[in-house]
Amino acid sequence: MDSIEKAIRNAFEKGDPENREYREKVYRAAFAALDRALKANPAMTVEVAINRRRGLQAKIAEIESEFQPAAPAAPEMPVAPPHVAPDVAVNGNGGRAPSISIGGNGGRVTPVVPDIMPDAPMPPPAKPMEKLSRRERRKADREARRAERRRPFAAMFFAVTVLAMAAIGVWWGVQTDLFKSAAERDTSVHNRPKQLESEDFSPNAGSVGPAKPGDVDASRNWITVFSPADAADVSAPNGTTAAVTKDDTGSFLRISSGTTGSAISFDIGQGVLEKIAGKHAVFDIVARAEDGKETQMAVACNFGELGDCGRKRYLVGYERGEYLFEMDVPDKQPGAGGSIAINADIDKEGKAVDIYEIRVSVTE
Repeated sequence: MDSIEKAIRNAFEKGDPENREYREKVYRAAFAALDRALKANPAMTVEVAINRRRGLQAKIAEIESEFQPAAPAAPEMPVAPPHVAPDVAVNGNGGRAPSISIGGNGGRVTPVVPDIMPDAPMPPPAKPMEKLSRRERRKADREARRAERRRPFAAMFFAVTVLAMAAIGVWWGVQTDLFKSAAERDTSVHNRPKQLESEDFSPNAGSVGPAKPGDVDASRNWITVFSPADAADVSAPNGTTAAVTKDDTGSFLRISSGTTGSAISFDIGQGVLEKIAGKHAVFDIVARAEDGKETQMAVACNFGELGDCGRKRYLVGYERGEYLFEMDVPDKQPGAGGSIAINADIDKEGKAVDIYEIRVSVTE
């Protein structure tokens, strides 16, 4: 194995010789090394330089043939000898190596190894239309027509994209009040405050606090829903307590939701629901907090066919007060009784509420 072949094969071992691009880089490096050696020898004649390049070209063609698939053998056809391109003129001690190709109808087929390899593989030159087969010409015509059809769609896509971006810009301007005048964007005008729909809250402060005993019209026709005398209609789930007790203010039911946040349920008979059906009902819960421990009490209702009252929330102090809520009851026939559920402490701190009475009155 001569020094040139050995150098090429050593370079193959450092990379991937199955990759044609890598092999081309190795061949270019071999030609560059040969050119440097020729230029460094001032005694080198033109004939010797040409022979050296021919030898390198032939060696590369021989090595490259190892990486090409073998063509089917044709015993009766003679194998053409390797063809060497005409000599290329050499100016001085440098020059251009001749191109070598190995042809014939048998043996291995090796592509032309150019004398100066490009840094990147070049695409094969396109065949002239007159040299294309009928099938290739039809394929080229189809691709050309397909490209022509795609042009209007590309323009349409661009137009739709621009319109979509413009629409988004207009929407953003509307959302940010960009198109409003300074007077319209003036934030000094107070908007109407939002009202609680699913939950009402009555704090114990100022004129919004609970009504004191006697403030509520005593002449109303009140219907008793609960009193400490009928505590059997009260349901206290696990983790809660409900016990009747008494002090100088009278009898009351002390309820506590404990740390579970569960509600204590007060039953309402079907007869009471029949009396309030189709009318405007006002419910009154007479209550206070335990031993001055202010608490937040939540109230909810379940009247079966007659619906519910939503969720009410009250801030309950130690003084005895009357906590009211009202609703328009649907004009239906209740199929059963209902209930009012009270959570004594929505903060789950174990505070208790004393319930003196629950009652309801109606207006037509």
